[in-house]
Amino acid sequence: MSGDLKWNKIFGAALGTAFVILVVKTGSEMIYETHAPEKMGYFVNAPEEAEAGAEAPALPADWGTVLPAADLAAGEAAFARCKACHTNNQGGADGIGPNLYGVVGGPAMHRAGFAYSDAMAKHKAEVPTWTYDALDAFITNPGKYVPGTKMSFAGLRDETTRHNLIAYLRSQGSTGFAIPAPDPARQPGAAPAEGAAAAGADAAVTEGAAAPAEGPAGAATTQAAPVPPAATSAPAGH
Repeated sequence: MSGDLKWNKIFGAALGTAFVILVVKTGSEMIYETHAPEKMGYFVNAPEEAEAGAEAPALPADWGTVLPAADLAAGEAAFARCKACHTNNQGGADGIGPNLYGVVGGPAMHRAGFAYSDAMAKHKAEVPTWTYDALDAFITNPGKYVPGTKMSFAGLRDETTRHNLIAYLRSQGSTGFAIPAPDPARQPGAAPAEGAAAAGADAAVTEGAAAPAEGPAGAATTQAAPVPPAATSAPAGH
């Protein structure tokens, strides 16, 4: 009998505690009433990237000038931050992102069997080739250039670093993709030509320029690279 009373006391104490908590909570809500402030106490100005001047330059890079002068060692060092998701050796396995061997000048979504995002598939339908301009725009800000891409990398804002990285990627199975001749219209200080935004991404690359294709280790196979139809719109890596 005493054992039954012991458990009754325990249950009673638990119910009493719950009741007290409920009464205190309800009473507090009745006594204290909160209101949202009509005006924020502090305003923090967080400018958009465009306001902060972090976007890519108005003129696309003059690849005929920057690629021959690029630092491949610095580009390889820049690629170190990509290794968490990508490999770049011939025949290398895909990681979180696709293997990037031969990506420069090659077809978008070039890795058969890799699960690209729907956003990337849509971009490929618009511009099917990885041109220099396309890579530059994507690496600058992947999420903004291809909204919906699975690539979570924030991007490289430093122009020289991007150029070195693209030159290094070209050296990894893409040397058959021609470097265009220097273009005075793309030199710093040149005024954008009328209709430049709709011009081809790498207009100096002529039809039939060879782009590397996937092949067995040690093979030196190439394929014709299609001429890109747009300068600043192209698919991306994920």
